[in-house]
Amino acid sequence: QVQLVESGGGLVQAGGSLRLSCAASGRTFSSLNMGWFRQAPGKEREFVATISGSGLSTYYADSVKGRFTISRDNAKNTVYLQMNSLKPEDTAVYYCAARSYIGSSYAAHEYNYWGQGTQVTVSS
Repeated sequence: QVQLVESGGGLVQAGGSLRLSCAASGRTFSSLNMGWFRQAPGKEREFVATISGSGLSTYYADSVKGRFTISRDNAKNTVYLQMNSLKPEDTAVYYCAARSYIGSSYAAHEYNYWGQGTQVTVSS
């Protein structure tokens, strides 16, 4: 079993930055592919970014490419999402997810562990 706890959400003005953190416990962290997803009110959960267990491979949704950066510190069992140049349309609950299977994935249903979510609100 893996427990995930997100932090770092909040209210920020458009153009600003936030860094989300997700602390993991319960399993060898470096064996997990990690992802960030988000869900805005009335919308489906959508993929944001993913990173391999080693940290060498990352993938991003087109909507955040060039603005967001996913990273991980395996010594601290933590994955991060640095969000720059935030836009009002980035407003959502952001979820950290872990995938214990081999390979990265963009699909939420292929992640088997989820955090509780952290709210990010970007004002215009």
